[in-house]
Amino acid sequence: MTEDQIVSEHHKTFEEIRHIDEDGGEYWMARDLQSILGYAKWGNFLNVINKAKTSCQSAGYPVQNHFPEIRKKVYLGYNVEREIEDIALSRYACYLIVQNADPSKPVIAQGQAYFALQTRRQELSDQEMAAMLDEDDKRLHLRAEIAHHNKDLASAAQDSGVRQNFFGVFQDEGYKGLYGGLGSKAIHARKGLKSSQKILDHMGSTELAANFFRVTQTADKLRRENIQGEAEACKTHHDVGRKVRQTIKEIGGAMPEDLPTPNKSIKQLETAKKKQLT
Repeated sequence: MTEDQIVSEHHKTFEEIRHIDEDGGEYWMARDLQSILGYAKWGNFLNVINKAKTSCQSAGYPVQNHFPEIRKKVYLGYNVEREIEDIALSRYACYLIVQNADPSKPVIAQGQAYFALQTRRQELSDQEMAAMLDEDDKRLHLRAEIAHHNKDLASAAQDSGVRQNFFGVFQDEGYKGLYGGLGSKAIHARKGLKSSQKILDHMGSTELAANFFRVTQTADKLRRENIQGEAEACKTHHDVGRKVRQTIKEIGGAMPEDLPTPNKSIKQLETAKKKQLT
């Protein structure tokens, strides 16, 4: 088999173990990748995964988003099953793993090439998609992302000791940091919204982007620094919001409370989109 054929075969193998979830997202199972990369023992491969997690954290990305742990049952024969641990790896997680793996293994170089290529392809695809989106589409995309990551923030806050009935106070601290002291009620009033209307549904893409950064960075900081206690969690959320505000100011951007409120809400945009599809 020629070198080109070996490379092609390895790329095909990495493709064959790729999974697609119900939302169209791709992932690889660590146990599958372990076998292909030539690691006989799970413990040895876990050492590589842990190095990759450290690299992920150092790069400023939430580890749990790229290395979610799962438990699954495997059939051992004679009607015997055993539960084992596994990890659903994102493309980026796989890329970090092969970067930290044993370079003496020939397949590692092929893995590095494969995942580097896949990562770059996705980056270009995301850039092209973002360039094609108009303001309404950007708003819809960012609003959906915030809804998803707000759930992650709630989980991180709960792990830090924030009670469910205290989460509103915790959220308000983030808004106050980002909006120069304005809490949710004050932002509602400034936008001329009813109490039943959601603030995030009445933001333009620039304002939504600032809040997206506030949400994701707060969740990451709570976990990364293992912050405990409601007071400390609230302070962290406020500090992150304030830091985002400071960054906007430093680059000469408009403060979020001064940005215009769109004429149409997210709900109205969603309804219009559905009509287009029918």
